Amino acid sequence: MKIKVREMSYDEVLKLPRLKHKKPMKPSRFLSAVVRIVSAPTLKKTKFSYTTERMDLVGKQPCLILMNHSSFTDMKLAFGIFYPKRMGIVTSVDAMSGFLGKLMRWLGCTPTHKYVSDISLLSDIKYMLKENKTSVLMYPEAGYSFDGRATTLPSGLGFLMKRLGVPVVTVITQGAFHRDPLYNMLQIRDVKVSAHVKCIATPDEIKEKSVEELDELINDAFSFDNFAWQRDNKISVDVPFRADGLHRILYKCPHCGTENQMEGKGIHLTCHACEKKWGMDEYGQLAATEGDTEFPHIPDWYTWQRECVRQELIDGTYLLDEDVDIMVQVNLDGVCNIGSGHLTHDQNGFHLTGADGKLDYKQSAVFSHTLYSDYHWYEIGDVIGIGDNEFSYFCLPKNNISVSKARLATEELYKMKRVRKRKTETLTKA
Repeated sequence: MKIKVREMSYDEVLKLPRLKHKKPMKPSRFLSAVVRIVSAPTLKKTKFSYTTERMDLVGKQPCLILMNHSSFTDMKLAFGIFYPKRMGIVTSVDAMSGFLGKLMRWLGCTPTHKYVSDISLLSDIKYMLKENKTSVLMYPEAGYSFDGRATTLPSGLGFLMKRLGVPVVTVITQGAFHRDPLYNMLQIRDVKVSAHVKCIATPDEIKEKSVEELDELINDAFSFDNFAWQRDNKISVDVPFRADGLHRILYKCPHCGTENQMEGKGIHLTCHACEKKWGMDEYGQLAATEGDTEFPHIPDWYTWQRECVRQELIDGTYLLDEDVDIMVQVNLDGVCNIGSGHLTHDQNGFHLTGADGKLDYKQSAVFSHTLYSDYHWYEIGDVIGIGDNEFSYFCLPKNNISVSKARLATEELYKMKRVRKRKTETLTKA
């Protein structure tokens, strides 16, 4: 998938019309049928199947559908499960750019900014449920999984369930991540895909439970590990490119500690600083070609990197300080390339400058619980996305740095700052 890119100065971008809020459209039955037809070859090729649990409690009434986000296949899978039930779909602003965005509106999609507080989104979801009388499909992770586990979920989903008062259904897929993992440069693998569809709460059950209990229900549903599932079920991905791009997830060498010198190519992951090499087998596990294997399981390696980043934050040594190319989005008519700039990320959050000093954007460390970072973003490059409900800034690093580390740092810094804030509030009250 690509996005329309226009070359513009920052001054020209400032003159562009801003995105205007529109009420969600009721999904077109015709377009829904077209999407289901278009999805059919993929569903057939992946031998897609699904199981259900407690779905008799939902019946035909509109519900909130929370689906994990593994790959570009996800929407096709959703139509394979729920069609002809009509669904409004919460979609990112950048995904709805151009003519495709107009079609997506007719399909019932409504745009929102990733990881940005959007007060209109709740009313849009309620409008879809109550006025349009359609179910609503959301990907609560908002971004694709990096390491095969759930991207950090936002707080407040239990509160959302309370406000909506409709059945809540989760869809957790197996195999979709392995068919098209984000790190693997859009190379499709031949993997069977399935899903488990479950009503985790009815309106009556939502009334009886606390927000914390509802949050726990969602966290339990999203506590999956795709690489563990592949290993335990002996799901073979025996392709010669299975480790291509794996350095996007595993950017730090556990042997020598060097960052951004890893390379995933073919079936191997190599550190070019110390020349240690690991092979990735057909079941997604790693083994060193010589010496000890520090982390056979990829998510364990990723967790270790998280712990390293957290220690850097504690020590005050963490810093991202990079030249970037900047693309800006203010409406649904694509993105605007405004040239080069500079991005820093430290204990205070993000600071982006560019356009000869005219662009000076700061984003605090507690702005969001995670970061919009992506690999091979719209086939352009790895990206770090920041911004608010008016301006989205997509920063493409000029040098070989890890956007995964930036996401880990954002998440850990947010948790640390929130804990400190709660402690301060408790002491103040005392």
